[in-house]
Amino acid sequence: VMPVVSLPIKVSGRNLLWRRIVTDAIRSDPEWMCGNYKRQPRGWLQSYAVLRMMIDSVVHLQETVPDGAAADEFIEETHNQAAQIDANDMLYSLKSSADYDPEPGLSSIKTKLFALNFSDDEFNPEELHVLERLVPKVKNGRYAVQPGTSISRGHLTMAQPELWSQHVAAFMRWLGDAPPSAAD
Repeated sequence: VMPVVSLPIKVSGRNLLWRRIVTDAIRSDPEWMCGNYKRQPRGWLQSYAVLRMMIDSVVHLQETVPDGAAADEFIEETHNQAAQIDANDMLYSLKSSADYDPEPGLSSIKTKLFALNFSDDEFNPEELHVLERLVPKVKNGRYAVQPGTSISRGHLTMAQPELWSQHVAAFMRWLGDAPPSAAD
């Protein structure tokens, strides 16, 4: 098992707060109409910027949003992205993971587990030292926290496998499998 960009703890802290902010923004919007809206509620379109701000790295945002014009562009981009995501789907997704808490069952995992996080991921902050504390409860557990770089994107680094494929290769070697060659 190779969890990427997640922590083996219940939803709490920043992760819980952004979820509540987005959920409240959708449900309190008069345009939401208890889920029977005709167009995306403004509360969803506006709160998605909070979500995007949370999943992007601090360094990346500092570089790509240096001034008011860039901030306006970021907000417009997030508005357009949110327009493509159904607000009710987001509510369902958040509700479906609200009780996520694998910590109590970690010691019962028997398969090999390699957890990978990124140091610039604000959703799963390295400062909490969760992986160091909890992965040892997994009999065959290992983890890595990859340092952020000038081109990594925090939580969104998961969409940049070229930055972390070496960890997949190491995990495959640990499993006894040869990683695919670059030609594959």
